[in-house]
Amino acid sequence: MFSRSWAAPLAVLCCLVIPAFADEPAKKDGASAPSREELIKKLEDDLTNVKLIGQFTVTGREDRAPKPEEYTITSAIKLPDGDVWLLKARIKYGDKDVTVPIPLEIKWAGDTPVITLTNLAIPGLGTFTSRVVIYDNQYAGTWQHGKVGGNLFGRIEKVKEEKAEAK
Repeated sequence: MFSRSWAAPLAVLCCLVIPAFADEPAKKDGASAPSREELIKKLEDDLTNVKLIGQFTVTGREDRAPKPEEYTITSAIKLPDGDVWLLKARIKYGDKDVTVPIPLEIKWAGDTPVITLTNLAIPGLGTFTSRVVIYDNQYAGTWQHGKVGGNLFGRIEKVKEEKAEAK
């Protein structure tokens, strides 16, 4: 066991060392971790021509079953500056159905992208705040629209190309 005299230096050491590893991509089976450029390329591919199909909940209405949601992302492009991405998305929300380009930040927790919106005005829909983790063809996170918010979760599926019918 450590004596109390070790507690403070150990805590300081942890505070200095742990953040140094927080932004490093995870390594699997001894393989080298993918570079940031490789992670960006993979995310662009993973979020282009996809549907996010899932459910959302409303905080304070736990007695109600989660409601279905669906977003179609036709393109995801990392912009040159910082963590800003441009997603072209079709959003079905209530009686609304719009396709809009959405500039948003995507931060990285190791090799895991986290979509972040803070008070982002989406034309025709309103202002939203959200944090959504993307991993292994799944998504999960939180959302806020004014005073209403909750959780969201689901799967990410590639949009199947429709084959031209033979004439």
